[in-house]
Amino acid sequence: MDILPTISTFFIVLSAILVAVGWYLIVQKKYNAHKKTMIAAAISALIFFIIYLSRTIFIGNTKFGGPEHLEMFYTIFLIFHIVLATTGAVFGIVTLWLAFKRNIRKHEKIGPITSVIWFFTAITGVVVYILLYVLYSGGETTSLIKAILGG
Repeated sequence: MDILPTISTFFIVLSAILVAVGWYLIVQKKYNAHKKTMIAAAISALIFFIIYLSRTIFIGNTKFGGPEHLEMFYTIFLIFHIVLATTGAVFGIVTLWLAFKRNIRKHEKIGPITSVIWFFTAITGVVVYILLYVLYSGGETTSLIKAILGG
């Protein structure tokens, strides 16, 4: 299942690209295309989350496998990424909810903020992926199930 981090990273990058396309479309006043693109971006982000959560539960999280002197910096960066991703997800849900409720005035105000947060989430997510799987070999993994049940 070594391919799962690559697949999940692909979906988070795809979601950010789709958000950028959606932003372009709304500037062009192509409202229907904007809506479809942003729904696709949300679905892409949801696919990422399902893969990430499934992998975390059944396979586990990968520890940083790089040099020990960089581990603290990696951990701080990872915490920043997690906070950013959580914030972006909450903003994303609110932004979509406002759009579906046709509260366009609030949607227009929060949408650009959500997009910027999501772009940084995707960028920091790619950096985490590179640090865990490209630059350095990933460390140990322990699944949540094994951690709870012992084994």
